[in-house]
Amino acid sequence: MNLSETLPRPPPERIGASFLLAHLAHFIALGLGSGLSRYAPGTAGTLWAWLSFLVLQLWLSPGQIGWLIAASFAVGWWACTLAAQHLHVADPGCIVWDEIVAFWLVLWLLMPVGFWGQLIAFALFRFFDAAKPGPVGWADRQFKGLGWRGGFGILFDDMVAAFCTLLVMALGLRLLQAWGY
Repeated sequence: MNLSETLPRPPPERIGASFLLAHLAHFIALGLGSGLSRYAPGTAGTLWAWLSFLVLQLWLSPGQIGWLIAASFAVGWWACTLAAQHLHVADPGCIVWDEIVAFWLVLWLLMPVGFWGQLIAFALFRFFDAAKPGPVGWADRQFKGLGWRGGFGILFDDMVAAFCTLLVMALGLRLLQAWGY
């Protein structure tokens, strides 16, 4: 390894299709292209997760979706690690596989819930993921870097955001039940 390979390089100004298609890890980490959105790539990735989950439900049982989520976390750890290393950025915004897997988990544990419940879950998840209050901010600070630890960190804070979303949804449902709704 020569000295130029050890120096940090700035990421390209605009990540495009050439980066997306250059490696399978990039394709996965960038959410099959949803991370290429110029505006709010995390929101675009979460919307892709929502739509793809609804389609997956047509073909897969809840148990199969659970296995898919578990496998997607493991594959995502690999893909997010490599994509971040190739971009030379610890947690680039274009990497959205973390939002996808975490929101799949939210929907998988909430279903069956109607459109409005899904929309509330979407809004809560985006709030927790973007604002990073409390435990989500803590999780975001725990695992940083360009190695396997950093790749895990990319996914970890979104899993905590998913947990917070599910917790708020459960508390909200409990309150509605207590009030007779």
